Amino acid sequence: MSKKKLNSLEDLGGFVFSTNNEFKYDQEETQETLPPNKQFLEALFSNKGRGGKIVTVITGFEGSDEDLKALGKMLKQKCGVGGSVKDNEIIIQGNHRDKLMQILKKQGYNVKRVGG
Repeated sequence: MSKKKLNSLEDLGGFVFSTNNEFKYDQEETQETLPPNKQFLEALFSNKGRGGKIVTVITGFEGSDEDLKALGKMLKQKCGVGGSVKDNEIIIQGNHRDKLMQILKKQGYNVKRVGG
């Protein structure tokens, strides 16, 4: 296997090496989660790339990954179906768009229906 040639420090993935023993690298960036009334979510359903199976996708969440996963878990439990959280999207199995919109509106989120 050939080794990749490094042309600049950016090729190292953003890490900086230091000889200072007291240097503290703060790698974790915390993204503050907006309150539900300031969130603008979009609910759509899709079947592309899923073998023809329909899923409901919730996009537009602004906040930490932990809060997004918690919201996804709550939505999956309320609908009684499976799903996942990927690429800042909540994916719920089946066409539950109207039910999810009602649940999110009760939680205080601004939800917009996208698509047919």
